[in-house]
Amino acid sequence: MAKTYLVTGAAGFIGAQLAGQLIKDGHKVVTIDNLSTGYVNTIPQGVIFIEGDCQESMVIESLKEYSFDAIFHIAGQSSGEVSFDHPVYDLQTNTQSTLLLLRYCIETGCKKLVYASTMSVYGDQEFLPVNEASPNVPKSLYGVGKLASEHYLRIFSEFGIATAAVRLFNVYGPGQNLKNMRQGMVSIYIAQVLSQNAIHVKGSPDRFRDFVYIDDVVNAFITIEKQMQFNSFLLFNVCSGRKITVGELVDLIRRGFGTDIPANYEGSTTGDQFGIFGSHALLTNATGWQPAVSLEDGLVRMIDWAKNTER
Repeated sequence: MAKTYLVTGAAGFIGAQLAGQLIKDGHKVVTIDNLSTGYVNTIPQGVIFIEGDCQESMVIESLKEYSFDAIFHIAGQSSGEVSFDHPVYDLQTNTQSTLLLLRYCIETGCKKLVYASTMSVYGDQEFLPVNEASPNVPKSLYGVGKLASEHYLRIFSEFGIATAAVRLFNVYGPGQNLKNMRQGMVSIYIAQVLSQNAIHVKGSPDRFRDFVYIDDVVNAFITIEKQMQFNSFLLFNVCSGRKITVGELVDLIRRGFGTDIPANYEGSTTGDQFGIFGSHALLTNATGWQPAVSLEDGLVRMIDWAKNTER
């Protein structure tokens, strides 16, 4: 049965891919996007576009002509580094927006809200892989704001809304913004290769991450929304479960381009986690979701796309 969804941030990487899949599945999709890092031509055909900020009350009020079956809140400032430059904006776009959308759900009877949270809420951990019961010690203001939003979701679930926080690890794949050089480790390195035939890494090659392909992320969002029940709060890691060092990632990108690209390891990023990877056992056990695309295959797809993309 066709449903009506709000997908915030559909001019951006994850939001566009999710909105596009929902349209393909026969649903109606509305989006809000301020185009701060996204582009109008990224919004999938058929999506109703409202330009504005999700943290603005008047923008949220404009949604009352629609009746949504669920909201996917993807929009928001998504860089730990940038959160230190503009902490108030980071709080507004990631946390205030969530609170306004939750209030909107109460006022209009929308029963589900799925939120794009982040692995940044964990900070650096002694015991790995992290799971949803691991302590939360975020190192960036971005992580603090996302964690606050999770608590809003938990509290509002007691008022008759089914809510879910999806802790995304390092998402990558075709469609990622190659012009944004402060967010997205894979996209930054690929963009550097294409523009200067070299890679500059801020930090040690021994740092490590968990990379999850965009198609798997979209599938996770849709799977989780289907599982949500009245008056519940769900919390899931969406990750590959695989530890990859930055040095290994650089080598895989070199292999993907087929050339011996020089890499310079110099500098650091404020609030950067040294290393993290996660367990998706809770999501797998609850829904059967599994990541389907390996990093090796995903990088081949992304590099092929990037070579043929105008920048």
